[in-house]
Amino acid sequence: MIRSMTGFGDASGEFEGVHYFLEIRSLNNKYFKASIRLPEDLQGLEPVLESELRRRLTRGTITLVGKVSDETASAAYEINHQALSRYIEQVRKTPQVADGTVAMALGPLLELPGVLMPPVNEEERLDKARSAFMKLLDEACAHLISMREREGLLLLEDLRGHHRIIQERLVAIGGRSPAVLVEYEQRLRQKVEMLLKDAGFAAEPVDLVREVAMFAERSDIAEEIARLSGHLQQFEQMIEDSAERPLGRTLDFLSQEMLREANTIASKSGDAEISKHIVEIKGAIDRIKEQVQNVE
Repeated sequence: MIRSMTGFGDASGEFEGVHYFLEIRSLNNKYFKASIRLPEDLQGLEPVLESELRRRLTRGTITLVGKVSDETASAAYEINHQALSRYIEQVRKTPQVADGTVAMALGPLLELPGVLMPPVNEEERLDKARSAFMKLLDEACAHLISMREREGLLLLEDLRGHHRIIQERLVAIGGRSPAVLVEYEQRLRQKVEMLLKDAGFAAEPVDLVREVAMFAERSDIAEEIARLSGHLQQFEQMIEDSAERPLGRTLDFLSQEMLREANTIASKSGDAEISKHIVEIKGAIDRIKEQVQNVE
């Protein structure tokens, strides 16, 4: 099944009074690359979320953003009263504070290291966040994959069109190829006979046959046509396969092989009509190469 690598999905929900939000975006990439952005106190969940993304998505640059809005009492940090008292004691010894020149404000003291401590049930809070994000991840990935599949259908139609162009032009080349040899033999015979006639000699049939045979060997494209036809058949089988597996890298390799055979045909055949067909084939292959960069 053809899937695009571009997609978007999000999900949100409230679990035990805490609101969670998850957003996933994906862009093209030859490999899998994940970027996960969570609140600082939940960054310990990044490895497990990345592992779940890898299980569902095989290619692409994946950006996951998770947010939490906790308005419950459990979100409150604990005040380390001993640390705060020690800071207050030191500040009071400052001359400017001691003589009343500068007033001591409590707010800035709360931001000093060690004064505010995470809730004592930090592990329980992480477990709740992990459970919530996993549920949202399933929903967001389902939305993203659905979008990838819809775009994949558009890619599939485009790839079918280019495949059809290559197939039609290749059939035309196969039909034209035998005539090229016949025309070459006729032109060669006429040219040689004209030159030898002016010189008073007759052309030796064996020499003409040898020259035609050498030309036939140099310009024989039957093997290249067969290989390109085989690549086209494999390409068609893959894009029409309903199995859910990544195809992008294999299709990219196949398109490179198709271009290699097309270039060889172009270099071996000097026929104008075949050259015209090859130009169209190479143009279609280039479009395929561009499009398969978007395929998962």
